[in-house]
Amino acid sequence: MAEVSFYVLSSESLQERYLFACKLIEKAYRGGHFCYVLTDTIKHSQHLDDLLWTFRAGSFIPHQLYTGEAPDFKEVILIGSLDAPEHWQKTIINLSSKCPANFRLAERILEILDNGEETKELGRNRYRYYQQAGIPVSTHKIEHTAS
Repeated sequence: MAEVSFYVLSSESLQERYLFACKLIEKAYRGGHFCYVLTDTIKHSQHLDDLLWTFRAGSFIPHQLYTGEAPDFKEVILIGSLDAPEHWQKTIINLSSKCPANFRLAERILEILDNGEETKELGRNRYRYYQQAGIPVSTHKIEHTAS
């Protein structure tokens, strides 16, 4: 059964939300987890893809955009706005406004919200949806995201 963690940032900045996502992605990668990062659009996926190259000096995280084609390697972080492919459903980092499809197949879903009203309202809807599905949900308030 999936376990869901919501991270609620004190900032309303989309950029800080994506930087926090980079930190979670790096932590997952260093822990041997090759996650899928779900975004709303290919533009958002591309932005995160670019940010992963520059967010921290000396950091290297193998990643690529997912456009429906299976990647050549399984040991890579995938970023996309499509449903997570089979081998990347264990850990999902959700930057989108919707619940991941087949979320019951995931072991862990990490939801990252900024403090904007629209983002929080969409997050509340997903929170209730997970709860109604009987999935354990935890919430973490993040005051500062700078490293």
